[in-house]
Amino acid sequence: MNISRIVTGVASENCYFVQKNDQLLIIDPGAEPERILDKIDSLAAEPIAILLTHAHFDHIGALDAIRQAYDIPTYLSMIEKDWPMSTELNGSQFFHFDITAAQPDQLIPEETDQLTIGEFQIDIRRTPGHSPGSLSYIFTDDKVVISGDALFRESIGRTDLHGGDQATLLTSIRQQLLTLPDDYHIYPGHGMSTTIAHEKEHNIFFMA
Repeated sequence: MNISRIVTGVASENCYFVQKNDQLLIIDPGAEPERILDKIDSLAAEPIAILLTHAHFDHIGALDAIRQAYDIPTYLSMIEKDWPMSTELNGSQFFHFDITAAQPDQLIPEETDQLTIGEFQIDIRRTPGHSPGSLSYIFTDDKVVISGDALFRESIGRTDLHGGDQATLLTSIRQQLLTLPDDYHIYPGHGMSTTIAHEKEHNIFFMA
């Protein structure tokens, strides 16, 4: 499995491309759809789905354009099913933007803890706190975590937007992510990648 990214938009959001053989997942297409489409073309793989870690505006800004280009399903937590269509819920209004997207067609129920999409086996861990429906996607065979805006390198996501709660976020990370093996690689929604071991040792929120 190969993971690549481009950094998009005013929030410097990471859009990830997860490739396995000739199949491709697009995760959090936040902005600049032309650059995302160019990147997809360069990978010579078939896009089969879009995954959203959550529905804040900086993670969905290019969603409709990518979906229209490839007519592929989009996955999002059921909890945030109305967020893409609402500038208040998705946070764009807070920053004086007007960014919306159509509702994803694959809404993940709260009881679902695994997805099979093409050749990809994905474990789902719920990591609310940054937003109520935040999901982290775990690719166990490759020891990879796509953490969205829950856990960053040596930091955590902000909790001052709609539905955010720092205590919930810290509990989510401790229980759902830091319990993973130390050698798992974390690919966050902003900034550089890291590992579980590094965060246990260097993240001020979790250092013993």
